[in-house]
Amino acid sequence: MKATIERLVSAALAALPAELLGAEARAAVPEVERSRDPSHGDYATNVALRHAKAARRNPRQLAEAIIAALPADAAVARVEIAGPGFINFHLSLAAYHAEIARVLERGAAYGHRAPGGGEKMLLEFVSANPTGPLHVGHGRHAAYGAALGNLLLAAGHSVDREYYINDAGRQVDILAVSVWLRYLERLGETVPFPSNGYKGEYLLPIAAALEDEAGTTLGRAGGEVSAGLPPDAPAGGDKELYIDAVIGRARALLGEAGFLQVVEHALAGMVADIRDDLGAMGVHFDHWFSERSLASSGAIDEALRRLAAHGHTYRKDGALWFRATAFGDDEDRVVERENGVRTYFASDIAYHLDKRLRGYGRLIDVLGADHHGYVARVRGGLAAMGEPPDCLEVQLLQLVNLYRGGEKVAMGKREGNFVTLRQLRGEVGNDACRFYFVMRSHDQALDFDLELAKSRTTENPVFYIQYAHARVASVLRQLADRGLTYDPARGRAALGRLGEAHERRLMVAVSRLPEVIELAAASRAPHTLVNYLRELATDFHGAYSAGNENPAFRVIVDDAELRDARLALVIAARQAIRNGLAILGVSAPETM
Repeated sequence: MKATIERLVSAALAALPAELLGAEARAAVPEVERSRDPSHGDYATNVALRHAKAARRNPRQLAEAIIAALPADAAVARVEIAGPGFINFHLSLAAYHAEIARVLERGAAYGHRAPGGGEKMLLEFVSANPTGPLHVGHGRHAAYGAALGNLLLAAGHSVDREYYINDAGRQVDILAVSVWLRYLERLGETVPFPSNGYKGEYLLPIAAALEDEAGTTLGRAGGEVSAGLPPDAPAGGDKELYIDAVIGRARALLGEAGFLQVVEHALAGMVADIRDDLGAMGVHFDHWFSERSLASSGAIDEALRRLAAHGHTYRKDGALWFRATAFGDDEDRVVERENGVRTYFASDIAYHLDKRLRGYGRLIDVLGADHHGYVARVRGGLAAMGEPPDCLEVQLLQLVNLYRGGEKVAMGKREGNFVTLRQLRGEVGNDACRFYFVMRSHDQALDFDLELAKSRTTENPVFYIQYAHARVASVLRQLADRGLTYDPARGRAALGRLGEAHERRLMVAVSRLPEVIELAAASRAPHTLVNYLRELATDFHGAYSAGNENPAFRVIVDDAELRDARLALVIAARQAIRNGLAILGVSAPETM
């Protein structure tokens, strides 16, 4: 419906004489927004205010000329000028009747644009280090990324979802020795466990699987492992030096092939757990991209070659540096250490170059709020390699605070005392997880109230919305119980009989879905869709309650034509709720 108003205003602008408005202004795309106050109409545009100066006219005078040039359309009941020159459009009931018919016709596709008209995007999200189970913070990233991907697809873009597996570097070595030491314990060896190792019980099944795979071939005597190691913390030692010494001892005792076997086993176990956890939550990825593949594929070599070819690298103290300060960074960045080892930053810019070389025009990264500095740094790297820096878009998510019984739950991966995403899903369910994680804007901290999420009351917003969907199914069951049937064709044909205030309010609410999807996708804000669904549910529950209190408002009435028209409306409302919940990854139950 917004598109209809945009089309009419565009036609009016194009029809204005050249002496009144220049060619550029007459071809401009008008800004049309839904009015916040229903008394001001359904839609409004500020086009007269925007172009009044160029037209050398008072905004209200230009608005009068635009209104006079508007093509006639049955969707518009009246047009008026408001304030300094806003143009307000009041839609006819016939326009809303036609839109409800469109909802019923399009079904699950209502609110979705046809694919192919948007950008080709790569959406990377979660990408948690595979060193422990996903926790509730990762859950917010998963729910947000999945909902955003669905929104972008609904808005007509081509979107692939990707998980970047951080399977290189020191944290992977720490994971490997943590698993290996648990494996040695299974073989009966006694080895002090590093204070900086991963202590969680989630590693025990992986250690058991390593024993099944390798038998005792990777076993070494406990004394041989711990002999001569420096002291650990808190016994007067340095925990970082100690864990590095344990890694070095494991490499020496197992050899590179044996150590790599442990690394591969530990990574495979953790990645499988993460994939299973996300899959059970309904979050799926098109690609799982390995950080280590950047080296083996030559992607890092290509990135460094490009930097050098553009004159943006130099040698200092044996290391290779990127002139990051030339691109707004506060200091230059090492991309290759003096020992030849490439840095994380080299991998990061190589990864984003690889995304571009795979044909993606828009790169969207969903990262934690502590990655502020990372954004400008990687954009600088892209620019230095000859890519447009604004192709990278980063959405930073704030933290999740989980409350149980009014107390905040502390989380620490290495200490193993965190609440996992799997535990949270088991307690409150997938629907509550998916909904609550996107209920607030992603740039705000989220307090997750377990008791509210589990409650089956109208105070729980996900229950409230799902209950509206289930209520329509209840109406249809009541219809069958009375021996009546719904005639869809008669219902659509009789939509013109709908005009009561609560009916119009519900029709208006249903018709907003396409605009909300477009806005939520453009602003990368799934919570916008959440707010819409809550408002739609409120309007539906209000109409339903009005029917209980006033026979004139009831859906199941003796007049078959009116009954089918009202059934068509509530079925359209159910469809809009279902479509919105599907984008959020939340189920739409028939009973509650």
